[in-house]
Amino acid sequence: MSVETISFGCRLNLVESEAMRREAIAQGRNNLVIVNTCAVTAEAVRQAGQTIRRLKREHPDKEIVVTGCAAQTDPQRFAAMPEVFQVLGNADKAAPETWQREPKSRVLPDIMARSADPLPLVEGTEDHTRAFLGAQTGCDHRCTFCIIPYGRGPSRSVAQKDIVAAAVRLTKQGFREIVLTGVDLTSYGDNLAGRPRLGRLVKAILAAVPDLPRLRLSSVDCIEIDDDLFDAIAHEPRLMPHLHLSLQAGHDLTLKRMGRRHARRQAVDLCNALRRLRPDIVFGADLIAGFPGETEEMFQATLDLIADCGLIYLHVFPFSARPGTPAAKMPPLPGTIIKERAARLRAAGDEALAAHLASHVGQRLAILTERGGKGRTEDFSLVEVSDVPAGLISEREIVASDGKKLIAGRADPAFRIVFQ
Repeated sequence: MSVETISFGCRLNLVESEAMRREAIAQGRNNLVIVNTCAVTAEAVRQAGQTIRRLKREHPDKEIVVTGCAAQTDPQRFAAMPEVFQVLGNADKAAPETWQREPKSRVLPDIMARSADPLPLVEGTEDHTRAFLGAQTGCDHRCTFCIIPYGRGPSRSVAQKDIVAAAVRLTKQGFREIVLTGVDLTSYGDNLAGRPRLGRLVKAILAAVPDLPRLRLSSVDCIEIDDDLFDAIAHEPRLMPHLHLSLQAGHDLTLKRMGRRHARRQAVDLCNALRRLRPDIVFGADLIAGFPGETEEMFQATLDLIADCGLIYLHVFPFSARPGTPAAKMPPLPGTIIKERAARLRAAGDEALAAHLASHVGQRLAILTERGGKGRTEDFSLVEVSDVPAGLISEREIVASDGKKLIAGRADPAFRIVFQ
C-alpha cells in the first residue's frame, strides 16, 4: 500500500497524520496522499495549496485527500481545486469509517458541536526513539488573532486511563521519550469527569511507567499551570526541563488587544518561579510580530521579554490576519514593519540559543540519539553525536557548539549507556 502524508503546522498535526495513514492503509486505500493543513497564517494556507498543485503535477495518478485546520475553516477553497479528490474535516479524520474509498459529502460536519464526543487516542512516532500522544484537542478561548478554535472545535481530552495505557505499551516497545501534545494542553481534563488536570496526568504516567526515561510536554499556557504540574516540574526528574510557552507578546496593551488572559508580569514571574523550582529548566515561546496597533515601544517590550523570561527556543509569527477573527478588522501595520520586527525577534532568539548552547560546552549530558547522527539533551538542545546507535540514551561530553547545535565528543573510557 502506498499512503503518503504531508503535514503543515503544529506537532499535533504530525501525530494525527500518522494515525490517518494507518487507518487509510487498514481500509485498503492505495496510491494516496494526505495533506494535513494548517490555518495559523495565510502563508500556511497558501503553501498547502501550492503543495497540492505540485503533488498532482508530479504524481497525476495519486488521489489527494485534504484535511486539517485550513480544510475545516475553508473547505470550499480546497473542494474547488481540481487536484483534490476528497476534503475531510478535523473531527472525523482519524476515524476508520472516514477512510472508505468513496468520498462522502463535501459539506463538513459542524466541529463546534463536538464538545460531548469522546476523543480517541491519537499517537505517532519520530525516528523510532520518541512517541507522541495527542492528549487533547480544541480550544475554548478566543484570542482575537486565532482561527484555530474554529478549525479544532471546543476543548476535548482523552481519558487518563487510555493515555496511561498507551504510555505503558509504548515504553514496552522501546520508546525512550513520550511527548504529550494538544492544541491547549494545559486545559486537559476540562470536559472529563472530575476535571483531572494536566499535572495529575503527568504524575499518573510517571507512576505507571517507571521504566520511561523521559516525559515531555509540547506546549503550555502560562496562566493554566496547575499545582500538581508545578510539583512534578520540581520533583520529577523524568519530566524534561523544557517548556514551550504560549506568550505571543510582551506588552500589556497588546496582550489585552489579543484577548490573552495573562499580563507581562505573570509571564516573567512564572519563568522565575519555575527556574527556582528547577534550575536547569529552559523555555521556548510563541511570539507574534507586528500585531495591529503595536508601536515600537510595544514591540520593544516583546523583544525584551526574551531576556526577561530567559527564552531560548522561539517560534516567531509575523502577524497574519485570519478572516473571521476580530484582529482581522483592526487596522494593520505595513508589511515591511511586520517583516522587520519578525526578523529582529528571530535574531534575538538566535543569539539567546547560541549563548545557551555555549554554556553546555565542557559538560557531560545525557543524549537521546536519533537517526542521522543527531540527538537531544534533556533540555531539548540539538546535538551532533557519533558512535551511538539511534534510540539510546547515553552520557557524552560536549566539546563544541556552532550556535545552532552542540557537538558531542567521541566515546571515551567514561562513556556509558544510561538507557538502552
